[in-house]
This record gives sequence, C-alpha cells and structure tokens, in this order.
Amino acid sequence: MAVGATGYADILKAPHAARLLTGTLVGRLPSATAHIAIVLFTRAEGGSYTLAGALAAVYGLATAVGQPLLGRAVDLYGQPRVQLPAAVLSALGMTLLAAVGTGSLPAAYAAVVVAGLFTPPLEGGLRALWPSVLDREDQVHRAYAMDAVAQEVMFTVGPLLVTLLVSLWSPAAALLVINAIGVLGALSVVLSEPSRAWRSAPREAHWLGALRSPGLLALLGAFFFVGLALGSITVAGVAYADDHGRQAVYGWLMAALGLGALLGGVVYGARQWAGAPERRLLAIVALLALGYLPLALTPGVAAMTALSAVAGVFLAPAIACAFIVVDRHAPTGTVTEAFSWLVTTFGVGAAVGTAVAGPAVELGGTGWSFAVAGAGGVAALMVLMATQRVLAVPGRTKDIAGSSENDRNGAAEPGFSTGLEA
Repeated sequence: MAVGATGYADILKAPHAARLLTGTLVGRLPSATAHIAIVLFTRAEGGSYTLAGALAAVYGLATAVGQPLLGRAVDLYGQPRVQLPAAVLSALGMTLLAAVGTGSLPAAYAAVVVAGLFTPPLEGGLRALWPSVLDREDQVHRAYAMDAVAQEVMFTVGPLLVTLLVSLWSPAAALLVINAIGVLGALSVVLSEPSRAWRSAPREAHWLGALRSPGLLALLGAFFFVGLALGSITVAGVAYADDHGRQAVYGWLMAALGLGALLGGVVYGARQWAGAPERRLLAIVALLALGYLPLALTPGVAAMTALSAVAGVFLAPAIACAFIVVDRHAPTGTVTEAFSWLVTTFGVGAAVGTAVAGPAVELGGTGWSFAVAGAGGVAALMVLMATQRVLAVPGRTKDIAGSSENDRNGAAEPGFSTGLEA
C-alpha cells in the first residue's frame, strides 16, 4: 500500500524533526563532498590522479577510524559534548589543507587525517534520535527512508555546489566554505532539545562493542564494497570529464548519480514493505550491482549521464534498508556506534575505491576505473549471499527484561517486528 508524500510530511511535522534532519544534512556536507573537493583541489594544485586518490583515501581511512570511536563516545557521553568539538576540529583540518596545499606532502596528509578523524558522527546520531522524536515504529522506519532520500538531495546538490564554488573562486575557497557550513549544521543539531536530552541505553561492557554482532559484521562486509564502488566513481568521473575536456561534466555525472538515488529513495520510502529486510536488501543490492556494470562502457556524455542516473537508483533504497538491518542486529546500548560502523565501512571502502581507481586510470584508462565500481557492486552482492544465514537471525530484539532499548528511552524501538516497513 502506497503512502506517498503524506507519510514524509507527517514526520516533518513532528517537533524538532525538520531541524534535526536539516542540521544533520548540512553538518554532513563536508564529509559528503570531501572526496570530490580533495580530488579537485589536488588536481588544481598540479597533483596527479594517484596523489588525489591517495589523499582522498587517507581522508576516508581517517574517517573510518574516527567514526566508531566518536560514535562510542556519543553513546557514553551524549551528543553535544562530542559532535560540536569534532566538527570544529575537522573543519580546522580542511582549513590547514587549503592553506598548505600539496607543496608539503606531510602537512597535506596530516591535514586530511585530522579532517577525517574528527568528522562528527552526525548520521549515526540522527538515527539514534528518531525514536525519541517520532511516536510510532512505522514512522521511524519511514524516517530512515526519508533520511536516505534527503541525503541524496545533498549528494545531488553537493557536487554542483563544490564545482560552483571552484568556478566562482577556487578549490581552496570551496574547502573553506563547505566546512564552515558544516560546523553551522552541527551546531544546529547539538543545540536542539532532543540532542541535549538524548542518552543511550545501558550497554554491556565489551571491548568489541557493536562488532560482537555477527549479523552486523556481515552487513558491514557487504557495504564495504558498496563504498568501494562509490569511491572509485569519484575518481573515474574526474578522469571522464578530463577526457571530454569539460570540468562541468564531472558535476553532471555526480549530480545524475545522486538524482537517480533520490528518485529511487522516494519510490522506496513511499511504500510499506512486508517481510524481513535482510532478504529485501539482497534483492536491492543485486539491482545496485547491475546498475554499476554498464558504466565501464564510458559512452558519450549524454548516455553516460543517463547511465549514472540509473546506477544511482538503488543506492538510497539499499541505505534505507541497511539502517533497519543495523538496528535489528546492533547490541543494546550501541546504536550510535553501530550506525557509525556502517559509515566507517563505507568510508574504508570509498578510500580503497579512490586509491585503486587512480592507478586504474593511469594504467588502463577511464573504463578500467569505472570497472572497479562494477566489481565492487558484484562483491557486495556475493557477501550478502554468503551470509544470509547469519543475517536471518536478528541480533537484538528485546533485552532480557522484556523491554527494548528505545522503550527505555521513551519511544518504540524500530525493527523488532517481522513485518518491517521502511
């Protein structure tokens, strides 16, 4: 049964919902555009594709290290005490990169390490806040889908904004402006009442934290390869634009990819879905992989833009469905950390993708770099197929006392029923 835009409107009417969603999206703008901004900045400084890919990869790896650590800190100490200081430090790292350029490689690498390591876990924080803001479980599921759709708006607008800032001023100015905007977004979130009042449920002391869930590990393994695919497209798109002599082509391809994901997310989130989300995720990732494969053909600009849009269609549905799967498998008291691990594996995958795609361009041409994306999609599907038995058993439904984690936080917990909706 379709619910259309009415379901999204109901969510946004809830107190604080629109502010939290907008603030999180604006706060995540630096991390969402960092790989694009770093690649364009490095190329403008005269650096090679390999150097651009390496700097972007180091940023992604630093983010991968920082996200779960900061996510665990949020679970332990609350959101305001972690999110805002991290956002400021991350912005200072990008400011350092803009100041030193690529003339001093140690300083450039140090700058992207700081920027990535302190990227605030706003995405995981928003997932943790939805149950305290919304009244019903089905609204929380739909909020996950709406969140994924809204992210695709950002991923559509973000590349265009970066290329616009580059064309109007410079790549260095783009780095500074984007990160200043990001700090303002984080500030809006942490000053909100839900963020200040939120506390994580009690957690079992365990050094592995959320990673002691086999189902979560399986999901993370699959989304590492989804991140690899997206990271490779970041570098491959720049190479494709250079081949066609127009830097604007890069913005078109990235915007088309985001637009496709936006449309796919809107359609996915406008329906109620019965059955286990783990099984649904397998089908979505299969279609996602199928969309990545034709990119290696690298046809003309119009056709390539259309292929990019098709390649993005199943990205937002995959992310929205993965949110529910994470919530079902995250151990009690580790919700922010678990969602941050999903961001981490995405970041590690994207870092590997950018690192591999750079040499692939120089060794075999643009088509080879896009082939990395197709291989990543297929690998993600294979991981999900190999771990279906593990994923079929949710790691967390109710605690031993019979009440769910978010029941203790004053809201119904999403994801413990079998007839899940997104």
